Amino acid sequence: MNNNLQEVRWTENVILVDADYIDRVAFNLIVNFERMLGRRIPQADIARWIDCVALDGGIREGAHETQVVLIHQKEKLGLDNFAPSSYTDLDGKAFKDHLGEFAINAYPIEQIAGGEDFFTDVLALVTAQKEVKRVMVIPNLEDETIYNKVRETLRRVDDEEKRVTLFAMQPLTGGNYRQEILGYSLMAALGIRSEEIRER
Repeated sequence: MNNNLQEVRWTENVILVDADYIDRVAFNLIVNFERMLGRRIPQADIARWIDCVALDGGIREGAHETQVVLIHQKEKLGLDNFAPSSYTDLDGKAFKDHLGEFAINAYPIEQIAGGEDFFTDVLALVTAQKEVKRVMVIPNLEDETIYNKVRETLRRVDDEEKRVTLFAMQPLTGGNYRQEILGYSLMAALGIRSEEIRER
């Protein structure tokens, strides 16, 4: 476990993201919608995407504090399909809007034995914190091993104490969490409007 994560002062709301995965999904959406809509799709606005995830996770207008934890492969220096994109630029930064303050931190996965468990280790750490009441989780659920580990980790969470929302590209079979479709927040951040799609 990254030592920096052990020293974090956790807030009531946490958004935990497999950054490599959302970057890949954003790329696929850009390619498909450029073809479908016949126009260029810009990079996703990361602050707008975070806001959409927060709203889907149950955060409403107010002076909330939310931590955004971006987990990524060590060799990746940034997100290719989001702006701003560099992990150096994003790490330790924050922004404030009508949903409160969002503090962003990026954590690389060390290429060591068990590195593939890093995401679920962080998820277990976050959900074990007493002060954390709402967790929004965006793992790579296309990987069945990760999906099973995430479900197992969330099975141990007291859902009376915490509201956990899992984001995926398609509905999942039951579990100890709420579900939201990841594509909707990404489409909003990419500037793709539902009217545009309906007109096709």
